[in-house]
Amino acid sequence: MTSKQRSYLMKLASGLDPIFHVGKASLTTEFEEAIKEVLESRELIKIGVLKNCADDPKEIAQTLAQDTRSEVVQVIGKKIVLYKQADEPAKRKIKLPV
Repeated sequence: MTSKQRSYLMKLASGLDPIFHVGKASLTTEFEEAIKEVLESRELIKIGVLKNCADDPKEIAQTLAQDTRSEVVQVIGKKIVLYKQADEPAKRKIKLPV
């Protein structure tokens, strides 16, 4: 991902609200499966890390990106933004700049 594409995705993500929250239990397989499903339909999601989660948000982001085959757009404080381009061109909702 180029810096121009990352910047574009950060701009799109700024208006999003977190749709998932990582809590005390941290990452579970069910949580990761739910994120995979949502990434397929939305492509760009924001995840919040709650105060009662002892894990580092950057480590959580890297683990999620690896397990869901997505890319970390940014981690700011306790907010994580992930992007995964839809496999089928017809289902793509976000057109990245070249």
